[in-house]
Amino acid sequence: MTAPLPESALVDTTIEPAATGATRASRATWRAFRRMPLGMVSLGILLALLLVSVLAPLLAPYPAGYGSDVLRPPSAGNVFGTDSLGRDVYGEVVWGTQQSVLVALAASAIAIAFGTVVAVIGAYVPRLDTIISVVVDLTLSLPVLPLMILIAALVGPSTSTIILVVAAFSWPEVTRLVRSQALAVVKLPYVDAARLMTRNHGWILGRHVVPAVTPVIVVSVVVTASRAVLSAAGLAFLGLGDPTTWSWGRILYEAQQSGAMVSAWWLTLFPSLAILALVLSATLLSIAYNDARNPRNHAR
Repeated sequence: MTAPLPESALVDTTIEPAATGATRASRATWRAFRRMPLGMVSLGILLALLLVSVLAPLLAPYPAGYGSDVLRPPSAGNVFGTDSLGRDVYGEVVWGTQQSVLVALAASAIAIAFGTVVAVIGAYVPRLDTIISVVVDLTLSLPVLPLMILIAALVGPSTSTIILVVAAFSWPEVTRLVRSQALAVVKLPYVDAARLMTRNHGWILGRHVVPAVTPVIVVSVVVTASRAVLSAAGLAFLGLGDPTTWSWGRILYEAQQSGAMVSAWWLTLFPSLAILALVLSATLLSIAYNDARNPRNHAR
C-alpha cells in the first residue's frame, strides 16, 4: 500500500495546469506564428510603420510653407517628388504616417474598450443581451459613410473628431465578434463555480471571462485599426480631415484640389501605397494569427 501524497504535492498537481495553461497556449501560438512567413512579414511592416511614426521628426522636416520646385517628379533631391506648392511629398508621407497611426491606435482602442465591455456584460447578463443585440444590429445596418460625413461636417474637422467618429462606428463590429465568444465562455463550468464562490461580478468578468475572449480582442484590434485608417483617409480625402495636420488622406485631397492628381502620378502613388501597406499587412496579420491559434498547427 502506497503512502498518501503530502498536501503540498496535491496542491501543485491541481493548480499548476490551470495556472500555466494560458502561458503554454500563448507560447505554442507564437511558435506556430513564427513559422508563417506571411504573418512575420506583415508584423514587420506594421512595426516599421510604427517606427516611422515615432521617428518622423528625425526622418523628414515638417512640410510647411512653399517651395520653388513645383510638381517635380521623384529625383535624388526629392525621392517622392514635390506637390503643387513645391512641398516635399516624402515629408508629407512620413508625417502622414504619424497622424494615420495615431488615429488607428486611438480609434481602435476606444472601439475595442467600449465594444468589449458591452459584449461581455451582455453575454453575462441575459436580460441586457437582447437589448444590446438589437442596438448592435441596428447600428450595423446604418449607412456608415454618409453618417460619418454628416457628423464630421457638423462637428468640424479635427483629429479628435476623426478619432471619435471612427470609434463610434467601429465598436458594434467589435461587440458582435467578442459577444459570440463570450456567450460560450459564460456557460462554462468554471464560470458557474466562480459565481458560487463570490457575488463580485466585476471580478468574475475580469478574472475569467475577459481573458478567455482575449484572442478575439487581439484580432479585433488589428482589423479595427486598419478600418480606422481607411475611414480617416476617406474623410480627409473629402475635405473633412484636420487641415492643420498632415495625413495620407490630406495628401490625396490636396492633389485632387490642385487638379494634379492625373498628371502628377507620384502625388497619389506614395500615400496610396502607404495606406495599402498598413491595411493589407494588418489583414494578413489577423489571418496568420488565427491560423497560429489552431491547435493543429501547434503540433507541426
